Formats: sequence, C-alpha cells, structure tokens
Amino acid sequence: MTDPIPLLKPHECALLLIDLQAGLAFGVESIDRQVLLNNTVALARTAGVFGVPIVVSTSATKVYSGPLMPAIQTVLPGVAAIERHNMNLWEDETVRAAVVGTGRRRLLISGLLTEACVSFPVLSALKDGYEVFVVADACGGLTETSHDLALRRMAAAGASMTSWLQVLLELQRDWTRKETYAGARAIVESNGGGYGIGLAYSRDMIHPS
Repeated sequence: MTDPIPLLKPHECALLLIDLQAGLAFGVESIDRQVLLNNTVALARTAGVFGVPIVVSTSATKVYSGPLMPAIQTVLPGVAAIERHNMNLWEDETVRAAVVGTGRRRLLISGLLTEACVSFPVLSALKDGYEVFVVADACGGLTETSHDLALRRMAAAGASMTSWLQVLLELQRDWTRKETYAGARAIVESNGGGYGIGLAYSRDMIHPS
C-alpha cells in the first residue's frame, strides 16, 4: 500500500527557523525553555548533517526580542538571520524569496511563538501548495493551551506534526548509511536524553577503549 505522506528525504526538504530569540523565549510556558533550546539545536544540527537548506528569520532584534539565541547561531556557521517586520514571514518578500530559492517544497518549521509567527507562515505556505511539517517540540507557545490549539489549527489545515528526533531518524532511516552515520549518532548522543546515553553506553560496551 502506498504511503499517502512519503517519508522525508533530505534532498526534498528545507528547514525554516523562526524568531528563536531570547526575548520571545522568556514568554514561553508550553515547554521547558532549556528543553526547547536543546531540541532546536538538535534540529539545526540535523539539517546541517543532512545538507538540508536552512532559512533563519528574526524580528524586533533591536526593540525587544534580541538576536538569534547564541547556542543556535553557534551550530549555524555561515547562516545569517533575515530580519523582518511582519509577524507572518510569508508576507515578507525577502524571507519568502529565500524559502522559494531553496527549490524545496517540503518545509520543516520550528520557532516562536507557536500562536503567531509559527502558525501564520505555516497556514500561508500550505495555501501556496507547500507540504509543511511542524517540528512541534522545537516550537514554544505562551501557554500549553494556546500552543496546543495552534498545533491543532495547523494540523486541521493540512500540516504534519513531528519532532526533532523523528526528523533525524527519518532522514537517516538506515544506520548503514555511513556518510551521515557519525553526525546523526553524535546528535542523538549529545541531545537525545536517555536514548543518547544508551547509544553511548552500548558503543563503550561493544568497543571498550
């Protein structure tokens, strides 16, 4: 039976990181902020390992929100954030052109805040015929309820919900793919919590130093 939503492939995807700035993270209550940062760093590193184009956008950097969080910028060498004024980045010609310029029609989206600057471009991209995957555990909302309602609205409009770890495993899919094996495993070990601890442990037990 044909899968109605084929599994993600690196050459089909682009990653869009939206407003991952400390000034906005201060207001996040839907997820622990340190967990949110860990998940976003892992997602950004995943895109790097698999050669997925990354578009980063920020807003109000000089007024309230501040720059892209340093931990995220550190894992995005050479990627410059595109500043904008619109809450909906799809209405900003420069950012939208950057997304279109990737040539990818499957968008992975992460950011702040779920209720606005994530959900607005998701709904707009869907309307324009893009396939959108919201990396929900790398998004943050003002409350658990408003975050959940925003996710439900995006899902009802046709967006798929996923997690950073599912994205990584879906792109890797086979641990014998040696070209990305080391990078993918390193991300899981450093950002994957108990799963990562288990991977490191098994490696040390099988191949003790």
